[in-house]
Amino acid sequence: MNKKDIANIRKQFKLDNHLMDIREIFNVYVKKESGEIYHQVSRPFQMLEQETQELFLINFKKVLTGHLDAKLFELKFSRDVDYSTQTILFEGIQADSADWQDNMLEIVGKMFAHAVYEFDTVVTFIRGEYRKPTRKRNQESEIGGDDEVYSNQFILCSLNKTDLPKKALLFDYIEKEFKSYNVVDPIINLDSPMSGFLFPAFNDNAADVNHILYCAGKVNQPDFTFIEKVLDCEDIMTAQDDKDCFDFILKEVIGDEVDTKVISNVYEEIDRVIQENQEKEESETPTLDQRDIERILTVSGVENVDTAKVEHAFKSVVADEKHEFKASSLIPKTIKISTKLADVTINPKDLKNVKYITYEGKRCLLLEVDEEVVVEGFRLESKTL
Repeated sequence: MNKKDIANIRKQFKLDNHLMDIREIFNVYVKKESGEIYHQVSRPFQMLEQETQELFLINFKKVLTGHLDAKLFELKFSRDVDYSTQTILFEGIQADSADWQDNMLEIVGKMFAHAVYEFDTVVTFIRGEYRKPTRKRNQESEIGGDDEVYSNQFILCSLNKTDLPKKALLFDYIEKEFKSYNVVDPIINLDSPMSGFLFPAFNDNAADVNHILYCAGKVNQPDFTFIEKVLDCEDIMTAQDDKDCFDFILKEVIGDEVDTKVISNVYEEIDRVIQENQEKEESETPTLDQRDIERILTVSGVENVDTAKVEHAFKSVVADEKHEFKASSLIPKTIKISTKLADVTINPKDLKNVKYITYEGKRCLLLEVDEEVVVEGFRLESKTL
């Protein structure tokens, strides 16, 4: 799934939306430490009070919010797994109400067989139908819009922690007195899902039952036990993992010292690959293999680049020499240069305007700028070295 596919689904989670038919919601309350189910209830989603529906819809959007390969991950199901989660979910989409609950309880059992929490948790499942018009409605011919839609069944899961309410002081308007407010009922934290998933994944408006969209609780911190033992999916690398491995490869090939212009050229060349892909309107994110990196380093001005050196760097850093890096993961949003005197944050494309020089025996950081520099309302004097 790409970010456009995810955004299209996420924005449909709103009240009274004919493009998103949530038929059933199943909540399972699980006790801390023991992992025992304290309560479970399934009901039609439309039977919930409107305010409750709105709270859950916000939660479902949270499960589908975040950057790909950092917070959201498209996972591939492992093969040759006996009665895998893929099979359970596939059967659950088509099952009647009683069987679908049994299917979801099997997944809950997997969750708490491999995790122990210090707080009670609530696992929420919904199943429904997601529709998307095949084309926009033509205002003149009135063809398109809801006349022709892509239609796919789905299951979404959200795992949420519970918090004990804090003691507070309130003012009773009727009795006109101050009272302590002490409620023992736990509060379900729907704003920050601990984990979640959407099955199946959607690619080119079609369901892909061989993949699932997984949501991590924190950025670049996927739960690998959850991925392997609960979802029965193959291992992954986060965007940060990709970036770290790529940086190590660069150091192996270039060495410890490098001119800022060379690094800037590397980022510009990777960005060019991304832009070309967007111009072609390719749905898949462009990837870079060993040969691509060798070419990028060569055109960026790195000296003495050869296939053997790049291949050796790959083998020393990445276990799979056929690994392909997602280009979008390799360019940092900003570059921070830290010194004892000051921290400087710049755009990767502007790195070529930074020079590290020696002036009058002292090491200096030289920034090339096009405009006047103003400090505390004063324009700095310009000196020619």
